[in-house]
Amino acid sequence: MHTAAPPTANRRRRNLIIAAIATLVVLVTYVITTTLTASAADTLISQGKPALSSSDENAGTPASAAFDGNTTGTRWSSAFSDPQWIRVDLGQTATISQVKLFWEAAYATAYQIQTSNDGNTWTNVYSTTTSTGGTQTLSVTGSGRYVRMNGTARATGYGYSLYEFQVFGSFPTNPTSGPCNTATNAAQGKTATASSIENAGTPASAAVDGNGGTRWSSAASDPQWLSVDLGSTQSICQVTINWEAAYGKDFQIQTSADGNTWATIKTVTGGTGGNQVLSGLSGSGRYIRLYGTARGTGYGYSAWEFIVNTGGTGPTTSSPSPTTSPTPTPTGPQLPGGGDLGSNVIVFDPSQSSATIQAKLDQVFTQQEQNQFGNERYQFLFKPGSYSGLNAQIGFYTSINGLGQNPQDVQIHGDITVDAGWMQGNATQNFWRSAENLSIYPVSGVDRWAVAQAAPFRRIDVHGGMTLASPNCGWASGGYIADSRISGNINPCSQQQWFTRDSTIGSWNGSVWNMVFSGVQGAPANSFPNPPYTTLPTSPVTQEKPYLYADASGYRVFVPSQRTNSSGATWINGQTPGTSLPLSQFYVAKPGVTAATLNQAVAQGLNLLFTPGVYHLGSTVNINRAGTVVLGLGYATIVADNGALPMAVGDVDGVKIASLLFDAGPTNSPALLQVGPNGAGGNHAGAPNLVSDVFLRVGGAGAAKVTNALVVNNNNTIIDHIWSWRADHGAGAGWTSNPADTGLIVNGQNVTAYGLFVEHFEKYNVIWNGNGGKTIFFQNELPYDPPSAAAWSHDGITGYAAYKVANTVTSHEAWGMGSYCVFTSDESIAAYHSYETPVNANVKFHNILTVSLGKGSITHVINDTGDAALPSSVTPHNVVSFP
Repeated sequence: MHTAAPPTANRRRRNLIIAAIATLVVLVTYVITTTLTASAADTLISQGKPALSSSDENAGTPASAAFDGNTTGTRWSSAFSDPQWIRVDLGQTATISQVKLFWEAAYATAYQIQTSNDGNTWTNVYSTTTSTGGTQTLSVTGSGRYVRMNGTARATGYGYSLYEFQVFGSFPTNPTSGPCNTATNAAQGKTATASSIENAGTPASAAVDGNGGTRWSSAASDPQWLSVDLGSTQSICQVTINWEAAYGKDFQIQTSADGNTWATIKTVTGGTGGNQVLSGLSGSGRYIRLYGTARGTGYGYSAWEFIVNTGGTGPTTSSPSPTTSPTPTPTGPQLPGGGDLGSNVIVFDPSQSSATIQAKLDQVFTQQEQNQFGNERYQFLFKPGSYSGLNAQIGFYTSINGLGQNPQDVQIHGDITVDAGWMQGNATQNFWRSAENLSIYPVSGVDRWAVAQAAPFRRIDVHGGMTLASPNCGWASGGYIADSRISGNINPCSQQQWFTRDSTIGSWNGSVWNMVFSGVQGAPANSFPNPPYTTLPTSPVTQEKPYLYADASGYRVFVPSQRTNSSGATWINGQTPGTSLPLSQFYVAKPGVTAATLNQAVAQGLNLLFTPGVYHLGSTVNINRAGTVVLGLGYATIVADNGALPMAVGDVDGVKIASLLFDAGPTNSPALLQVGPNGAGGNHAGAPNLVSDVFLRVGGAGAAKVTNALVVNNNNTIIDHIWSWRADHGAGAGWTSNPADTGLIVNGQNVTAYGLFVEHFEKYNVIWNGNGGKTIFFQNELPYDPPSAAAWSHDGITGYAAYKVANTVTSHEAWGMGSYCVFTSDESIAAYHSYETPVNANVKFHNILTVSLGKGSITHVINDTGDAALPSSVTPHNVVSFP
C-alpha cells in the first residue's frame, strides 16, 4: 500500500529532482565543454615528463611537482627573487596549442610562456604583465621540445609557486607497421658511435659497413655500447649481431628518439655469442644501440656486424631537432675528436736543455705567484724521460703532470716546489695548483709542498721526504695526497689538518689538529686525539682520477678501475688497472665554446677535455651518456652565466667529472654541478659516478650567487677531493654580495666521500639526506661574516651546523672531521654546534673536533655533546665517538 507523502516532503522531493536535473545539465555541459576544450587543445603531453627549474624553495617543492598531475596537493615553488623559471622536457618536438597554469597564492604578475627546440634559444608564445593568478588557460600557437614559464615579476614577497603546469599539444605521427623487412640492413653505412674502441683499427663504423671481415671492439670493461643513427624514426622488428669471439653475455637492445632517453626493447642474459638473431622485436626510434652489461670473455665487446631490420612500409617522420639540454641528437656535420691542446698547454721534452725548460717554468711562475683571482691558466706536461737541474715552482692555476703511463716514466731530478714567500711564509692562501703522475728526486732529499685547499698531489713517486709548510713553519691549512709513494718522512710542520689516501709512505712525523689517513701503508697508528691521528687501514670503495698520458699513438686518457677495501698506490706493483681512451674519443674544448656544442659532442659519443682557460656557459651541459669522462687541464674554469646550472649528470653509470673549477656568476644559479636529476634512483654500485678534484667557488673573483654549490642525487657516487668555497676574501666577498646557502647536498644513497673541504656557506655547509653515506675527512670553517647572532639563527638555534645529517637518515658514518669558527663581523656569536645528527646506533661519528680561531665560539661539538670552543684557548675540543 502506498501512503502519500506530506506536502513538505513532496516539495523537498521536487526540489531534489530539479537540483538533480540541474546538476546533470551542468555535468553534461562540463563534459561537453571539457571534451571540446581538450579536443581544441589536443592532449595533455607534459604530465610526468622531466622538469627543471631555476631554483626550488626547498626539497619539498621540486620542479617535478608541477607535472605530477596533482593540481591541489603538490607544488613547485622558487626562491624569493626575480627572474625565475620552470620548464618541462617533452622528449621530442611537439606542436603546442594550450597551456594551463594552476597558481598557488604566490603567483606571477608578469611572465612569458616560451618554447625551445634546444633548451637554449627561447621563443615567446604568450606574454603578460597583468596576471592575477588562479587557474589560467592560455591558447597558444607554437612548437618545441621544451616549454617554459619564465617569471619576471612576483605578485607577493614569496617566490613563484605552481600547483600544476599543463601543456597540451601533439607529436608527429609515428611510422606505420608492416611486414619485417629482413632483406635490408637499415644500419648499414649509417653513423655509428661507441662508448669506447679497443684501438684505431676497430672503430664503431666497422660494425655497420657491411663487411664481415671488419669489426668494432670496445675497451675491456663494463658497461659498453654501440649506437647507430638510422637517420629517421623507424619501426624495429629484428636485430642480428654477428659476434667475434669476444661476445656479450648480458646486453640490451635499446631505442631512442633523441639519443638521450633510451627504451629497452630486448634483454638478453646468458648469451653465447655467434651469429645471434633477435626477432619479434617491437619498438621504434631514430637511434638504436647495443648496450652491453656483462662480457662473455676477459676482452671487450666485439661485433663483426650489427644488422637492423625494420618493419614498416608507411611514411617515416623526421626526428626532433638537435637539442642542447638534455644532450642533443647529433645531426649535420659531426664534431671532430682529438686535436690541438692550445697554447696554454706547455709540453717539455727530455731533448730540451734544462736552461730552456727552467726559463719557461720561471716565466709562468712569476706571472702566477700572486695571481689569485686572475684568468690565466697553465698546464705543464713532461714527456717520458729524465730531467735534471730543475726547480718547478708552482703558482696559482698551474698544473704540472708527467705524460708517462706510470709515475716512474717521468723523472724530475730536482724539485717541484710550492712555498709562500709572497705571503711571508703564510701558506693558508696557496690554493688552485696541482702535481700529478711523475717521480721527484729532491735536491736536498726533501720536497716542499706548502699548500692549502684545492692543491692535490696525486700519483707522485717522491724519492725522499716531504715538508708541507714554508721553511719558517708559517701558518698552513689543509691539503691532500693520493695514489702516491713518499719513501722518506713527511713533516706536516704547521699544517692544521691534512688528508692522505691510498698511498705508501716511509713515515709521518707531526700533527696540529686533524691528520687523517685512509688506506695508507706506513701511516701512524690511530691515536686521536693525542696525537690527533685518524687512521683507517683501507678505503671502502675508490676510483682514482682519470689522467692524460701519451704513447706512440699520441695523447690518451687513462681511466683507472674501481677498487674496494683498498690500500697503497695503484701503480707500485705494476701498471694501474683500467681502461685507456684515445684522444680521438674526446672533444677538445677551448674557451668560447658553447653549451650547445659540448652537448652535441656528448651526444655523438665523445668525452670532453677542457683545455686551460675560462669558459662562460649560459645553459646546461648535460652528461647523460653512461661512462662519459669530463676532464680539465690547468684548472679549466667553468663560469655560470645568466643563472645557469652549468653542468648536470644524468641517472647513468660511470660518469667521471675531474679537475675542473666551477665559478658562480652574479646571477643566482640553483647549483654549479648537479650529479643526477632530482629523484634519481638508479643503482650504480657496479659503475659509480666519480667527482674528483672538483672545486666550486662563490665569489673572490667577483660578485657571485648560488643556492647550493654541489648537489649529488645519484646513488653510489664517489666524491674524491672537493673544495666548495664561499669566498671570505677577494672581490665580491660579503654577506649580501656572495650569498650561498649550502656547499654540498647529498641526496643519493650509499655515497662515499673522501676529502671534503667545505667552507663559509651561510646555512648548513653540508646536508646529507641519503642513507648509507660515508665521509672520511672533513675540513670546515663556518662563515666569517654573519652580521649578528639574530641574523644567523633558525628554529631557536644560533648558527647552522657545518655538517648536518638529516633526521630521516638511519645509516651514516664519518671519520676525522674538523670545524672552526672566526666570526669577524660579530665576535659575540656563539654557534650552537658544528655537527647535527639524529641519534641512532647506525649513524656514527669518529674523531671529530671544533676550534675557535680567536673570534666567536662554538657551544658544543655535536648536538648537545662536547665542550665549548672558546676564543681564549684556540685549541681543539674533541669527541672521539658519537653516539
